[in-house]
Amino acid sequence: MRHRLIQSLIAILLFLSALLALTFPFKAHARDYGRYANSPLKPWFESLHSEYGQCCSDADGYVIADVDWETDHGHYRVHIDDEWVVVPDGAVITEPNKIGRTMVWKHYIDGHPRVRCFMPGSMT
Repeated sequence: MRHRLIQSLIAILLFLSALLALTFPFKAHARDYGRYANSPLKPWFESLHSEYGQCCSDADGYVIADVDWETDHGHYRVHIDDEWVVVPDGAVITEPNKIGRTMVWKHYIDGHPRVRCFMPGSMT
């Protein structure tokens, strides 16, 4: 009887896990709900891209404080969600930073943050 109960619980957990995976897709699509529609920098933000594709708009990026990013042996690292993440060279935006603030556009793989785009700031 106990063995059958455990099998039933495992089957329920597997079903709920599959349902959860279908409910929350692995890649979230960024959206701009019009918060920055009148910003003069909106076209510039929308033009930003890295080797990994378009960074999207400033509504999708996150400002990173100076203490949350650094260079390490010629590569950038950022502190996201309590993890230090190495920024791939292809994710670095090399054009001039018009806002001066460090920004990162992130996504998640296996529950860990990854950097899609990174725009270094002035570190002042």
